[in-house]
Amino acid sequence: MLMDIFLTLHFILLLLISLRVLARDNLTAPARLAWLVILFILPYVGVVVYWLFGEVHLGRNFERNYKQVINKLHQNNPEVLGSATAIEAIKPEYRAAFAYSANVTGFRTTLGNRAELMADAAETSRRMIADFDAATDHIHVLYYIWLIDGMGIDTAQALIRAAKRGVTCRAMVDGMGSRKMVRSKIWREMQEAGVQVSVALPFRNLIKVLLFSRIDLRNHRKITVIDGKIGYSGSRNCADPEFRVKPKYAPWVDIMMRIEGPIVAQNQMLFASDWLMKNPETPLDSFPYFTEPLTTIPKRFDKDKATTEDGESTDSDSESAGLAAQVFADGPTQRQGTTPQFLGALISQAEHTLIISTPYFVPDYSLVSVLCATAYRGVEVTMIFPKKNDSFIVAATSHSYYLQLLEAGVKIYEYKPGLLHAKTLTVDGEIGLIGSTNLDLRSFDLNYENNVVFSDKALTADIVERQYQYIADSKSISLTEVKNWPLIYRIWNNVVATMGPVL
Repeated sequence: MLMDIFLTLHFILLLLISLRVLARDNLTAPARLAWLVILFILPYVGVVVYWLFGEVHLGRNFERNYKQVINKLHQNNPEVLGSATAIEAIKPEYRAAFAYSANVTGFRTTLGNRAELMADAAETSRRMIADFDAATDHIHVLYYIWLIDGMGIDTAQALIRAAKRGVTCRAMVDGMGSRKMVRSKIWREMQEAGVQVSVALPFRNLIKVLLFSRIDLRNHRKITVIDGKIGYSGSRNCADPEFRVKPKYAPWVDIMMRIEGPIVAQNQMLFASDWLMKNPETPLDSFPYFTEPLTTIPKRFDKDKATTEDGESTDSDSESAGLAAQVFADGPTQRQGTTPQFLGALISQAEHTLIISTPYFVPDYSLVSVLCATAYRGVEVTMIFPKKNDSFIVAATSHSYYLQLLEAGVKIYEYKPGLLHAKTLTVDGEIGLIGSTNLDLRSFDLNYENNVVFSDKALTADIVERQYQYIADSKSISLTEVKNWPLIYRIWNNVVATMGPVL
């Protein structure tokens, strides 16, 4: 009798969860199949795992409030969103990704920006702290990981110094990535000095999080804004390259750029959206926006414009136009599939070269397909991954795609000196993308991310040069080598990759 009751409950539980999986229209077919396999192979573990990680939501109130905050910011400061005609300064063959990004985020192209690629972590730290010490009005920072190390302490102390001289300082961190910082002495010292601090997606009520949300939905952004006029964008958290929480993979190699111009205002608005979600009492005018271009605005790009005998454009305005750029930001409160669709548009525009570096490669099928298609049509596609990854699951999943990519003609390199954490993408030496987004399903569906996509030959050339420095310190992976991997290793990679949609 008890066994019959147990079997009945067992069947009902699996049926209900399976029906829930089958009823979700926002799941891809591979993800749906992966969840069903887990549920039927490991039924009780599978049910618990699905309860904790199966649904991408932060609660109805959170999503509604977040959209209200975004709408209010956009309505109050529409000039920050950029001009609808600024995209005309970009070559027609590269406009599609910029147009898609503007449509889904509201951030359109801005003109008259300046950007400088930082040489290394030491220069980033030195320049950033110097900018903090020169701030006169405000400093806003948001980091996924803020460690109590050299960079972490230096940043905190610079904020303390700024707050003591009357500069408004706001510091926000992710509840999971910076959990030790939030409980630290230096965090309390920041508060005592007048630095306004806040925690995105905190764990104060863990039971509530487990019951009504997901514990692994995180704010992965890295935003730094000084006086509304200077910003930093890239892959680096507030941490030393030695990354003491995972020292065996050090150094962590990041890429950062110092930015000025209207693009900083878009990062400011992005910071404001996250800050206001936790601090709705903060006045909207606490976030100053400077949207005037730093340089001359170019005329509409004319593909047929006359050129000199050397092939150079005669449009002097284009030479002084500065960086054409816009923020691309995504998160679990936006439409699912936004990031892979944006990346697909960006990649498919490549005509000659495409170079990508990413530490975590757990793509969806559409991204793998567009990468292969781009290589098959003759574009030189190069991908750079770390040789030693801090996640063996990610490493196995990445390796499962090597054969398919190599057969399509994609060049694969594995960076040897440390964990290559830089997220870069360049197209034809014309278009670049730098930011926090990894090429994995976590960045696509679960994390709040921020990036800058831009059109500028000089800056793109600097990033391409950095990418080739990564390649120089990497091992080239050949098709023959991958084909000779032991059968058990290939099976392991493919089994792990099968679970990729639920990682």
